[in-house]
Amino acid sequence: MSHKMEKFIKNFINSIASCDLETGYFPGPVVTISRQAGCSAKRIAIKLSKILTGYSYMSDTKTDAEWKWVDKDLFEDVVKDMITEVKSSGYDDSEEAVKILTQAAKVFSDETIYDITDEMMLETFKGVICRLAFKGRVIIINPSAGVILNSVPNKLNIRLEAPLEWRINRIMQLKDLTQAESVEFVREMDSKRDIFIEKIIGRNTNNDDFDVIFNYASMQDDEIIDAVVNILKNKKIISPYDDF
Repeated sequence: MSHKMEKFIKNFINSIASCDLETGYFPGPVVTISRQAGCSAKRIAIKLSKILTGYSYMSDTKTDAEWKWVDKDLFEDVVKDMITEVKSSGYDDSEEAVKILTQAAKVFSDETIYDITDEMMLETFKGVICRLAFKGRVIIINPSAGVILNSVPNKLNIRLEAPLEWRINRIMQLKDLTQAESVEFVREMDSKRDIFIEKIIGRNTNNDDFDVIFNYASMQDDEIIDAVVNILKNKKIISPYDDF
């Protein structure tokens, strides 16, 4: 991969650090969700996106500004935008760049993302996360997204955790596994995510990387969502007013 392609990818990463707090020019707003195996982040993301859309009423257009949670379709859309930019920028190795970006979309969609080992693929993934942040009003479910976007001021990093025994029992019920199979599944998924995070940021995450950590075993989805909405209001990431 040429120096030009490396520079192209790094531009998306470096631009995150170019926030201008005085002018208000910076990416976001963004919510990131990291989770342990057995904690359902997708259900929370889907419902939260609908609620936050209602809080993003645009007075000038009289419409809601839609919040989206990042599924494979949205991830692929962003990659397509980046591919268009590569093709129009005259890179001498644009074919190879398109191939790498296409691979990045594929591993996200078929959930083999944690198996990535290629350095350029890892950098490309960071670049896509940064482009998603610039789109704003997104909820990203990924263990490393919050740290990748650590300099974005108007974001909230959430972590979902639960006791190991509770998570094992929940996976047994959800996937109809034996206890031994459930133990193996939980350990394998937690390990894959930890290894992926270390590949992305060079270390594992710790409590300081998150704004709030929820015990998923003791809270209902709606309770977590209500708490998140209130935090976003108090941090002025969304409007603090209920009536528009």
